[in-house]
Amino acid sequence: MNKEFDFQNIITKFCVEGALTDCKRYGEGHINDTFKVTMTEGGKETHYILQRINNRLFPDVARLMHNIGLVTDFCRRSVVARGGDPMRECLTLIRTKDGQAYYHDGENYFRMYVFIENATSYQSVREPKDFYESAVAFGSFANLLADFDASQLYEVLPDFHNTKVRYANFEAAVQKDVRGRAKEVEKEIAWVRAHKELCGKLVDAIETEEIPLRVTHNDTKLNNVMLDNATGKALAVIDLDTVMPGSLCYDFGDSIRFGCNSVAEDEPDLTKVHFVFDLYKTYLDGYLSAVGNGITAREKELLPWGAVLMTYECGMRFLTDYLEGDTYFKTHRPGHNLDRAHTQFRLVDEMLACFDKMQEAVK
Repeated sequence: MNKEFDFQNIITKFCVEGALTDCKRYGEGHINDTFKVTMTEGGKETHYILQRINNRLFPDVARLMHNIGLVTDFCRRSVVARGGDPMRECLTLIRTKDGQAYYHDGENYFRMYVFIENATSYQSVREPKDFYESAVAFGSFANLLADFDASQLYEVLPDFHNTKVRYANFEAAVQKDVRGRAKEVEKEIAWVRAHKELCGKLVDAIETEEIPLRVTHNDTKLNNVMLDNATGKALAVIDLDTVMPGSLCYDFGDSIRFGCNSVAEDEPDLTKVHFVFDLYKTYLDGYLSAVGNGITAREKELLPWGAVLMTYECGMRFLTDYLEGDTYFKTHRPGHNLDRAHTQFRLVDEMLACFDKMQEAVK
């Protein structure tokens, strides 16, 4: 039994039955402290996930959990309405005995979920099928929430994918040049400026209601998908800390950005960096098979632009951080952020070179 916190007392605050018989650290997450809890009643064990929320990263826990509570409740109702299994096909948030989405002991914040049995989240893609199933999971997530009013959600990370704001931050970093690095990256600065017209592609489409405001997950890695142990098929999307209002194209695009790169995000040898179209097609097919009628025709047309835009935005953020002295992203060597920026810019160039093919695949 883990003894880092007074788990016996914490558990009594939530709507669970039985006696606490085990509690141990679980998973490989680096943001929150996660524990697998075992409750036993009448010889039967029931498992839950208990998390201590990192309120240094997410200081407004009330807004964070407001978002998660609304999204999980809506997903659960959608799964039930379709005859699915809400214990396995979505996250189920356990409320406290006074109806709250979290418990605050005066110092720490805790939340609790039903543990999804006989399922695993993997840290990396083992085979293309995993990438396909990841797409199915996020497509299903979007479909379950298609009728949800995303304006109810708070922006827990304001302007996270507002590319216009990201561009303004980039230009400010160039002008301030606090570390005197702008001179050495003139080509990179010119490249970002040459693609400035990308910035409004999705932001403007949302503002003019050309596309609807949607729930976005904003951390669409494979390790946030639960795959069934028996079938390998997608079950549910987890880690909802960054659910916010936005565009489906954000989540789709970010998945393509990191999933269709031939090498690591920080590969210094650009001759090895390539956009893998076959993986793009794999993800696209999985996503469209699951999102179904939860996407409009215009959103569908903009999916390839989402891939280009999210990659451009990420590269711009890496370059901005390099200009500001590597203060945001962790670096492990000199020029690390610059290598990351180069990789993203190379991917954008290759995406644009085959963009007609990317669009054709959507039709």
